Amino acid sequence: MSMAVAGMIAGMALGFAGYFGGFGAFVLVAALGAIGFVVGRFLAGDLELGDFFRTRDDRRR
Repeated sequence: MSMAVAGMIAGMALGFAGYFGGFGAFVLVAALGAIGFVVGRFLAGDLELGDFFRTRDDRRR
């Protein structure tokens, strides 16, 4: 699945949540989608847990 199709599906899900559930549902779906994205990247090996805890000085080295 291309990133464009994934983005379209995410946009449609957010649109339905906003239309039928209001702003609170929109924010909830967006937050859960962001968490799912990070977990998916972590499980795919594209992201390491240490990336969230390093300081800026550690990244420069």
